[in-house]
Amino acid sequence: MKFTTRKSMAAITLAFGLTAAACGSDTAVEAATVTGDAPETEAMEDEAMADLPATVVDIATSSDDFSTLVAAVTEAGLVETLQGEGPFTVFAPTNAAFEQALADLGLTAEELLASPDLGGILTYHVVAGKIDAAAAIAADGTEVETVNGDTIMVSVVDGNVMVDGATVTTADLEAQNGIVHVIDAVILPG
Repeated sequence: MKFTTRKSMAAITLAFGLTAAACGSDTAVEAATVTGDAPETEAMEDEAMADLPATVVDIATSSDDFSTLVAAVTEAGLVETLQGEGPFTVFAPTNAAFEQALADLGLTAEELLASPDLGGILTYHVVAGKIDAAAAIAADGTEVETVNGDTIMVSVVDGNVMVDGATVTTADLEAQNGIVHVIDAVILPG
């Protein structure tokens, strides 16, 4: 995987911050700012950003594999939020993941969409900030707070990034307002 210096520094800073937080450090961790980018580099980064989907919602709506997720996000009234500035990290379950979760829970899709817990389940799949695969790997064994206030465990098992037991099957689908990682299971708040 090829990273720019800015992305590498961000990943290292995030990993350090998550590690310090996990260790219970009371000391505030300040992120270093990388400055002095050449104008050509900034122009290339701006051009690359312009080529990305606008939002994490656009990533989900561009694939038939996320139709259940899109229906759930729509029903829960979260579309506008996830189209916001962000950045967001979304762990996106596929339709197959939803089918398995529904079977395991003995629910129909209609019952899930009508559930008062739907918003909490969906926001359990979202982290404020942008965590790419490299940062997730560096955060192995760390609990990360989701936007619903609960925490998810990020770990690496046999070279695979895991989030609360779900495997990241496709990582780093970037949008202008965040990043999406495809997961093979629906994760549920404890």
